[in-house]
Amino acid sequence: MRSLTAEEYVEAFKSFLDHSTEHQCMDEFNKEEMPNIMAGLGNGKSTINVLGVGSGTGEQDLKMIRILQSAHPGVLIDNEIIEPNPQHVAAYKELVNQAPDLQNVSFIWHQLTSSEYEQQVKEKGAHKKFDFIHMIQMLYRVEDIPSTIKFFHSCLDHHGKLLIIILSDSSGWASLWKKYRHCLPSTDSGHYITSNGITDILKRLGIEYCVHEFPSGWDITECFIEGDPVGGLMMDFLTGTKNFLGTAPLGLRRRLQDALCQPECSSRKDGRIIFSNNLSMIVVES
Repeated sequence: MRSLTAEEYVEAFKSFLDHSTEHQCMDEFNKEEMPNIMAGLGNGKSTINVLGVGSGTGEQDLKMIRILQSAHPGVLIDNEIIEPNPQHVAAYKELVNQAPDLQNVSFIWHQLTSSEYEQQVKEKGAHKKFDFIHMIQMLYRVEDIPSTIKFFHSCLDHHGKLLIIILSDSSGWASLWKKYRHCLPSTDSGHYITSNGITDILKRLGIEYCVHEFPSGWDITECFIEGDPVGGLMMDFLTGTKNFLGTAPLGLRRRLQDALCQPECSSRKDGRIIFSNNLSMIVVES
């Protein structure tokens, strides 16, 4: 067994997005909470500075940019993006090229990890300040979570806001990682971090925040169908492992499949198995 490469991760992640309500859940948040958050940004400035950390292919970024545009018509938006995956950067650029409504938005991509960006900023000694920074579903992959949060919080301007989207403690992931960690392979790189872990860090740093919880589900039914290619990709995403179903020992495979069916991880709906993918949207004050 081996961990997924960057390219393999992109493919496995797509299978997750295609079968989950992750983006619909974020859309709900965008509709219900985001206009209010965006309205308070910028403090009357003619340019609003935005930083996306681990922005992926940019769909969620552009949705937020459009909410910012409608909250501050005519204001210039300076949007910087940190994203290490070259495929994601290329897809994001293509999305921007096809968008007719981004005239007042400038884009700068940094094809770096968040820690490389942090190092670069510290070496230059010049600290650009941002009105809005977002870290969507990316803190699992950073080396040092507390120092990453502390650094990006220090990049906020007065009245700026940092948005962290992370898996909720009410999600199946939280149960899987806490109770059934022994069912996951050692090839699964990354931190098993959920919302409470983040709010504990924010409390220790003495930073104000509020949390919005939104339900989301992931249909993992195919993960239990022998030889199903989509199920195979979804299990690769879940375990961070290439061809998990084909290379994992039978005992480990069965233990993980059993764990996924437990009521604290998933529920059954119309004969389908829906894994809980609930999200916490943490809005952090400057």
